[in-house]
Amino acid sequence: MRDPYQVLGVQKTASADEIKKAFRKLAKQYHPDQNKDPKASARFAEINQAYEIVGDEKKRPQFDRGEIDAEGKPRFHGFEGFGGAGPGAGGPRGGFDFGGGGRGRRGAGPAPGFEDILSEMFGGRAGGFGGGRNAPKGEDVNVIAQVPFTVWALGGKARVDMPSGRALDVSIPAGIEPGKTIRLKGQGEPSGFGGEAGDALITIEVDSHPQFRADGKNVRVDVNVTLYEAVLGGKIRVPTLDGVVDLTLPPKSTGGRALRLKGKGIQFKEAPGDLLVMPRIILPDSLDPEFEALMRRWKDGKSYDIAR
Repeated sequence: MRDPYQVLGVQKTASADEIKKAFRKLAKQYHPDQNKDPKASARFAEINQAYEIVGDEKKRPQFDRGEIDAEGKPRFHGFEGFGGAGPGAGGPRGGFDFGGGGRGRRGAGPAPGFEDILSEMFGGRAGGFGGGRNAPKGEDVNVIAQVPFTVWALGGKARVDMPSGRALDVSIPAGIEPGKTIRLKGQGEPSGFGGEAGDALITIEVDSHPQFRADGKNVRVDVNVTLYEAVLGGKIRVPTLDGVVDLTLPPKSTGGRALRLKGKGIQFKEAPGDLLVMPRIILPDSLDPEFEALMRRWKDGKSYDIAR
C-alpha cells in the first residue's frame, strides 16, 4: 500500500483535524454508493486503510517511527530471506492481515474499526450508507438572524433566509443574549448518503428600534410632552412593545425622572422587566413675546439650578 499520508493528500506534519477533514472529503468522494466509477471501491478501501493508520493516535507514531508498515503490520528487520518484508506480508499474492487480533483475513474491503471511525466522525447513525455502515451526517450551516427589536424583547418568530434559498421561521426566546446561537437540528446541508442532515446554527443579532432601547431587563422610551403638561400634569399617550397605553403624567414632571410601567419591558420567562418612560419637554415652534417676557421674569426673579 502507498504511504498513507500521500493517500490522504496531507503532509506528515498535518494536525489530527487536518487529517480527519481530508479523510471526510475523500470518503464522500469515493464511497461506492455515491461514486459509480469501477475504481472507486478500491480507492475507498485505500483511503479507509490510510486513515486507520494516521488517524489513530497510537498507530500514527508507530508508523512514523517505522515500527509498523502502511497496513499496520509490524516491520521485521534482518530476515533477508523474506525479502525484507517479514512473514505474512501482503503483496501481489495478497497476504493475510493479522492486525485484527491474529485472525487471518484477506486484505480486501474496509479495515477493522472503520465503522467506529465513521460513527465518531459523522454522527453515528446507521443505515443508508451501504453494507450496513454508518451514514455520514450532512454539514452544519452558520446563519446570522437579524431579529426585530420587538420580536426579541417579547419573544416570537423571526424569518431567517438559509444559504439554500429556503426561509425558516425561527422561535426566538425573549431577551436572548445577542451573539448567542440557536441550533436547529436537521436544517443544515443534506448528507448525500442517506444519513441525517446537518444542523443550522443561527446566531442572533438584534436590530435597533427608532423608539425603544434596552436597559438590562428594562426598556426605555422617550415621550414628548408640552411644557404645561410637565408643570400641571395630565394624560399622555405612551407607546409600549405591544401597543399604546394612556399614562398619567404627575404635576411637576421633569425630563430627568422616568415613569415606570411594571412588566412592560423585556419579557424574560422568569421575571419580565419594566418600561421606563422618559418625559421630553418640547417647546412650541414659535415663541410669542408674552411667553418670552414670562421666561425673563422667571430668570430674573425665580432662577433655579439644575444638574447638568
